[in-house]
Amino acid sequence: MPEPNAEQVTAQVLIVEDEPEHADVMAEALRRPGHVCTIVGSVSAAAEELRGGSFDVIVTDLRMPESAGQEGVDAEGSDAGMRVLAMASELQPDAETIMVTAHGDVPTARSAFKHGAFDFVEKPIDLAVFRSVVNRAADAAVVRGESGELKELVQHDGFEGIVAGSDAMRRILGTVRTVANSQIPVLITGESGTGKELIAKAVHDHSPRNRRRYVTMNCAGQAESLLEDQLFGHVRGAFTGADKDREGVFEYADGGTLFLDEIGDMPLTMQAKLLRVLESGEVVRVGSNEVRKTDVRFVSATNRDLKKMVDEGTFRQDLYFRINGSHVHLPPLRDRREDIPRIVRHAASKLSESLTPGRGVPEFSDGAMMRLTAYGWPGNVRQLLNAVQNAVVTAIGDSDGAGPVRVGASHIPGGVVSGDDEGPDGVSGSGSGASRVGGSLAGTPLEQIEKRAIRETLQMMGGNREKTAEVLGIGERTLYRKLKEYGLR
Repeated sequence: MPEPNAEQVTAQVLIVEDEPEHADVMAEALRRPGHVCTIVGSVSAAAEELRGGSFDVIVTDLRMPESAGQEGVDAEGSDAGMRVLAMASELQPDAETIMVTAHGDVPTARSAFKHGAFDFVEKPIDLAVFRSVVNRAADAAVVRGESGELKELVQHDGFEGIVAGSDAMRRILGTVRTVANSQIPVLITGESGTGKELIAKAVHDHSPRNRRRYVTMNCAGQAESLLEDQLFGHVRGAFTGADKDREGVFEYADGGTLFLDEIGDMPLTMQAKLLRVLESGEVVRVGSNEVRKTDVRFVSATNRDLKKMVDEGTFRQDLYFRINGSHVHLPPLRDRREDIPRIVRHAASKLSESLTPGRGVPEFSDGAMMRLTAYGWPGNVRQLLNAVQNAVVTAIGDSDGAGPVRVGASHIPGGVVSGDDEGPDGVSGSGSGASRVGGSLAGTPLEQIEKRAIRETLQMMGGNREKTAEVLGIGERTLYRKLKEYGLR
């Protein structure tokens, strides 16, 4: 099949048309420039796709049956396209919608513009005009998506490094914005490498205290005496070597924010002393009886299960309640794979400043990006960033020294390719085939998972069925059968 025009973006297109022959003709016209088309023939089927899929362009007939199998178009179906338009606006706000209508319905179609339609096409359809309209709509949808993504990547420093493309991360940033203006303590949990430090910094940067100090301290692996000294400070002569007074982090952060990382590693005796300071706001330096008042915003983080530790008696219940004013849990990267391409591009942009100055941002091939997306990342974002850096450095060595560095699948570190690493639950880092679809798949019908995997891979391969079948690990005949079965063109 012809390769798509390099200058024309490929799009996910939903065609809502109750006449199969017309739908197939439209899909075939759009498949040539590389668009991936899903065909449904009723409002109810369109609703299902809009809820479960992701589309750039939605093409809908104005008149069609309400549900599949219904004969003819009743009064309710005479404006079915308008209802599809309304659903698309709600469920797929970044998509563009095109109305297909008979000549006599042109005034109705024009009114669709008031409801956000991109354009309308009259029947009988001129395929060249139709393809042109869809191409323009696809360009508009992609530009809007990229501008929104760019906005996420170049936000105010308060969210620098936090890439929030997935629903889970967007909800987390919404929580951060909400709690930042309050004084309640924030507890951040999640596996190592998920970005707990970035979230803590964001809480401070978006709070009224952002002009005061932001102080961090890690509680892991420290002797109790040293931990107490760092938290509360000491006076001269308190112990051997204490030749002058020293303030602890509570006093140093007075008026600002104090972030204690790995609070779950704090010894029980120190937990009691920390609780007293949090409740009273008073600090007593080691070797002194003088009480000093402090005012800090307290944020803590841990990769441990504090509830389980409370049950086991290794973490104080009263301290747990005290620090858990607002709980932010960061999901592991394997549960928000849709963020991986955004993180990769963000990291590549940062690396270009030091590794490839004057050559632009390193570019990752489809194969390289697919391998990065498919891997399970037991070390989460931290491990991904290291892999991106290694891949860019390796690609620099293979480049000709001019133009952007191009990172291919062969430049991805071997452990990522083979999936040798295991996650915390013992699952192979490469993950299962289904997990490549992205996000949590619990409770999702297998048919929907397979359909989404085929549709998104077909788009990534520019509509090339041979490459799509190769990536999915199935034969072309099997792929062709699946395309027909799922209404994909």
